[in-house]
Amino acid sequence: MSNPQQLRYSKEHEWLSGAENGVSTVGITEFAANALGDVVFAQLPEVGSAVEAGETCGELESTKSVSDLYSPVTGEVTAVNENVVDDPSLVNSEPFEGGWLFKVRVTDEPADLLSADEYDAHTAG
Repeated sequence: MSNPQQLRYSKEHEWLSGAENGVSTVGITEFAANALGDVVFAQLPEVGSAVEAGETCGELESTKSVSDLYSPVTGEVTAVNENVVDDPSLVNSEPFEGGWLFKVRVTDEPADLLSADEYDAHTAG
């Protein structure tokens, strides 16, 4: 598994892209997608809704279980990936590309987000 170096990661297994015009993209890591198994349903936050860092903002349902989706940052949701709503398997097949989940205009970013190397160490333990 190779986690892209340019992303930051939460301990809850979400990734966060660098901000572009104040907006960052959020998804789940390949580690999380593999642990979930085949994702069959995605409930994503609504555009315009507020999300809080570390708080639940949706859920992903797989053939194995239902897992909460946490926001790695605080802000306002500006877009959701309708392709994932229509085809949740994108979370498994392209977790860092086509399987992104939502975009957020970040108002607060916690200091405890991990680098790719730190996330690798977190998941190795």
